[in-house]
Amino acid sequence: MTEEIIIAGFGGQGVLSMGKILAYSALMEGKEVSWMPAYGPEQRGGTANVTVIVSDERISSPIISTYDTAIILNQPSLEKFESKIKPGGTLIYDGYGITIPPKRTDINIYEISAMDAAAESGNPKSFNMIVLGGLLKVRPIVTLENVIKGLHKTLPERHHHLIPANEAALRMGMDIILKH
Repeated sequence: MTEEIIIAGFGGQGVLSMGKILAYSALMEGKEVSWMPAYGPEQRGGTANVTVIVSDERISSPIISTYDTAIILNQPSLEKFESKIKPGGTLIYDGYGITIPPKRTDINIYEISAMDAAAESGNPKSFNMIVLGGLLKVRPIVTLENVIKGLHKTLPERHHHLIPANEAALRMGMDIILKH
C-alpha cells in the first residue's frame, strides 16, 4: 500500500502541521513516510502545501506530480491540484474556501464543512483536526489511536492539555464528511 497525498491551502490553516501529524502517525505504525512542505515567504495568508507519502515499502522519491488523495482548503489550491489527482483518487475540500466547486467525475469527491464546524464548536483552531478526521474516515491510512500518539510527538508539551479537544475535533470530522 502506498498513498500519495497533497494537503493544500492558505498559510495559517494548519496545512503543514496536518501533514506532520499524519506522517508521525504513519511512523508509529511502522510505515515508510515522506513529508515535504512547500510554502512561500508569507507565513499566514500565502499558499502552502505539503506532500505526504505513506507506504509499506521504501519510498523512491518524495517528489511526485500526481496524487491518490488531495485535501484542498482554498480556491487557488483547487485550481492547481484538482487535475493532478489520479483517476479513481480522492478529493476532500472545505466549502468555506471554495467559490467554484470541483468538476471532475472520475474521482471521489467529499466535502467537509470544517470551518463552520470549528466556528460552531467555539474552537476555530480545531479546523485542521476536523479535516484530518474526515480524511481518516474516507481513507483510513492510519488509526485514530496513532494520530493521538502523533499529536503527542508533534505538539510542544505545553500544549498537550489540548489533545482531548483535538481528539474530539478528529471524531467530529469523521462524522461530518459528506460524499458528493
